[in-house]
Amino acid sequence: MTEVIVLNGGSSSGKSGIARCLQAVLPDPWLVLGTDTLVDAMPASMQASDGGIEFAADGQVIVGPEFRTLETAWIEGVAAMARAGARVIVDEVFLGGADSQKRWQKTLGELRVLWVGVRCNSAVAAGREVARGDRVIGMAASQADVVHRGMVYDLEVDTTHAESMECARTIAAQVS
Repeated sequence: MTEVIVLNGGSSSGKSGIARCLQAVLPDPWLVLGTDTLVDAMPASMQASDGGIEFAADGQVIVGPEFRTLETAWIEGVAAMARAGARVIVDEVFLGGADSQKRWQKTLGELRVLWVGVRCNSAVAAGREVARGDRVIGMAASQADVVHRGMVYDLEVDTTHAESMECARTIAAQVS
């Protein structure tokens, strides 16, 4: 039985929409947790220090050691919830590509995980970014490819032309 679904893709690629649709189509209740939840939970001072997380004017995201410490605890917490019986959809942006995946794999250990790459043409994601109005312009383009470098997925979906619900149904078909 799949216990964790990890959705990895760049900013504005459609991960959050897919996650909401997965909650609607999967038969059991699933929690959605991800990097935005982690960043929102951090004190504002973490976005103003070198050790925290910085969103540069060009869309680049820079993380420091204090962020990594909290992120490690966060990943451990997500894994603990899954081990306690919660089914979890992780909405993530693996800025470190394969290195990020390895950190999650190590912590998730024996849990059954479905690894899903969420791709989107960078120009389309950039258009969504502008329409959203809540992201630093340039983030979508800078992350579109880098988050997939060296990644190994069980499944990939592309939201360039496919709607969130269509992608969610494709993913749900792989959940056991």
